[in-house]
Amino acid sequence: MDKIALTAGALYAIVLLRAGGTFAIGWLAAAGARRSRFAGRTSSAKFQRAERAIQRWGAPVVAVSFLTVGFQTAANFIAGSMRMPLTRYLPALFVGGAAWSLIYATAGIGVLQVLGRLFAERTALGVAAVAVLLLAVCGAVVYRRRKAPPA
Repeated sequence: MDKIALTAGALYAIVLLRAGGTFAIGWLAAAGARRSRFAGRTSSAKFQRAERAIQRWGAPVVAVSFLTVGFQTAANFIAGSMRMPLTRYLPALFVGGAAWSLIYATAGIGVLQVLGRLFAERTALGVAAVAVLLLAVCGAVVYRRRKAPPA
C-alpha cells in the first residue's frame, strides 16, 4: 500500500503541474492562439469537440477529461484559452488529477509487478509480452494515422 500511496502522490504532483501548465499556456495564448501558426491545431476536430463540451458543461468536462487519453490536454488548453475562472478550474483539476493519479498508480504498479515477475521467472515470455505490447501500440498508432482524414 505504501508503494501505491507514494506513486499516486508523485503522479498527482506531475499531473497538477502538467495540466495546470497546459491551462496556463492556454490562458496566456488566448488572444493569439487562433491567429498564430497553431491555428490549425486549435481548429482540429479534437479541439473543437473539447471546446463545445467545455462551453456546454464547464468544469465537469475538465474533471472527466482526466479519465480519457488525448482529450485531457485539449480540454485543459481550451479551458485556459476560454479563460475559465480559476474558482471553477482548480476544483476540477484537483478532483480529475486525483482520479487520474490513483488509476495510473494502481494499474501501473500492477502491470510493472506482473512484468517483473514474468521477466524473473520466464524471461523469454516477458520479452515476448513486451514485444506484443509494443507491436499493439505501434499498430494502433498506424491505424489511427491512416484512418485520420488528410490535412
